Amino acid sequence: MGRRPTFGAIRNMSMNVPAYIAGVLLFSLATAVQAQPGNDDCDHAVELCAGQPAAGNNVGALSAWPAYCQPGGQMVWFSFTTNSVGGQATVAVDGLQCSSIPGMGRSMQVAILAGDGSCTPGSFQVVAPCAGDSVPFTVTTPQALLPSTTYWVAVVGMYGNGATMPAECLFNISVSGPGVDVVGVDFTAGPDVTIAAGGSTQLHASGGTTYEWSPTSGLSGNTVPDPVAQPRETTAYAVSTQIGNCIYTDTVVVEVRRLVEPVNTFTPNGDGINDVWEIPELRNYPQAEVSIYDRWGQRVYHSIGYKDPFDGGSLPTATYYWYIQVNDVKGRSDPYTGYVTLVR
Repeated sequence: MGRRPTFGAIRNMSMNVPAYIAGVLLFSLATAVQAQPGNDDCDHAVELCAGQPAAGNNVGALSAWPAYCQPGGQMVWFSFTTNSVGGQATVAVDGLQCSSIPGMGRSMQVAILAGDGSCTPGSFQVVAPCAGDSVPFTVTTPQALLPSTTYWVAVVGMYGNGATMPAECLFNISVSGPGVDVVGVDFTAGPDVTIAAGGSTQLHASGGTTYEWSPTSGLSGNTVPDPVAQPRETTAYAVSTQIGNCIYTDTVVVEVRRLVEPVNTFTPNGDGINDVWEIPELRNYPQAEVSIYDRWGQRVYHSIGYKDPFDGGSLPTATYYWYIQVNDVKGRSDPYTGYVTLVR
């Protein structure tokens, strides 16, 4: 059995029947046969998640609602909920693929509506009048929307060039803006943080209903809002939560920074230049422990604090290996290790 004629098609076929039929046939050849979309009924509007594009189509829609955008009919519905702050919202449409009628332009049209949730024609007020285009476009509410409130988006396709007929289209649709963005407003992974190598920090996600962290390496747990992170290297941790039917993800970066970066060569030859192994960072750590070993593992230098830098003594030209713990009031740090070449 063939697809049912749409409300708009029945009403407007008298305008250009052969051309309309030809256009439908061309579109049918280019796309798979679509069932009547469930969201051509306002009660089954598809929920849009802030910043997450959704695929849509009005192919086969049988909406008999009064038109918010001419010519009406073949309307599909979406909804979104504002964040706890409220503000303007922008609906974006792109990826348009519409049935083609030679000599006739076609476009998608969008209206943003407020309502009480009853989905009756008289319950809606237009907050962003119908607007659209045949290329990617956006529609922004002229006024700030109320916080924590559901709004609706009515979408139709149409032909133009002096005639008005419904057009069947595939498209992508998304909503964003200060009034709807959730990440960074109602849900956050917390601020980025810097730790010393070997150190740890507690993360502070908030606003979620559940929490799922990844990667899990270096974390004390991955399903709590505030795990302790102790990564070996700089790591971006992503945390996801579900709010309503939407899943949102935010990221926090834990930067791992070495507290000491000693030079790897010095020349104790008495010329007054680079005669000692300087480690300026240790001036801030008077309890730092420094040990230096030769290639056989014999310790040739040891110091608590670093007031008297290593000058090589009577040691020969060679590569030596160092071990440093940057101790402070928080306790003993994990060790830093490396090598330094003494050149006479």
